[in-house]
Amino acid sequence: MRFDSELVVEKLLEWEQDLLRFRLPAWEEIPDFGLYMDQLIALLAGYLDYAPREGGAETAVTAAAINNYVRMRIMPEPRRKRYYREHIAYLIVICTLKQSLNIAYVQRILPTGIPEAEVEAIYRRFVERHSRATTYFIEQVRLAAEPVLNRKEEQNVSDVIASAALISRFCKHLAERLILLEGAAAQEDPGAPD
Repeated sequence: MRFDSELVVEKLLEWEQDLLRFRLPAWEEIPDFGLYMDQLIALLAGYLDYAPREGGAETAVTAAAINNYVRMRIMPEPRRKRYYREHIAYLIVICTLKQSLNIAYVQRILPTGIPEAEVEAIYRRFVERHSRATTYFIEQVRLAAEPVLNRKEEQNVSDVIASAALISRFCKHLAERLILLEGAAAQEDPGAPD
């Protein structure tokens, strides 16, 4: 593959700035006055848009997907066709996690039928983890792409792409493996001393 090195550097720096500016809304910033589906989708598009979409990328979430999440009991049902802060928080977490985990795994780690105070606590922890993961990701991209960014040597951009894909796969594999440990007890070695 051949890449325009200047374009790659420009885009990497642009994407880094987009990520530095992006943040998930705090719990208090999420509206709690009841939104209809079209309002909800527009709001989520703004909340989940890490960077301006290029190449006609799909929307963050659709009405059909939201209806499926409700039907599958991954999130609470709307109240009189309106979605409140609790629903929006669930959707932010679901839509973010489903980018790297299949929905069955998301369902296993996101509890439903819990009091709103617990939803708030889960959401606050998620926002904090998201912020830390974003910072870590930016640092890792800088390390992986350092030769390209600093124009020190001709590095094949394909190497950066392959590294990103491998890291993505390892992270997904780790998350899935940990989810599968749910409810599993450590195997005790019968010959091990107490």
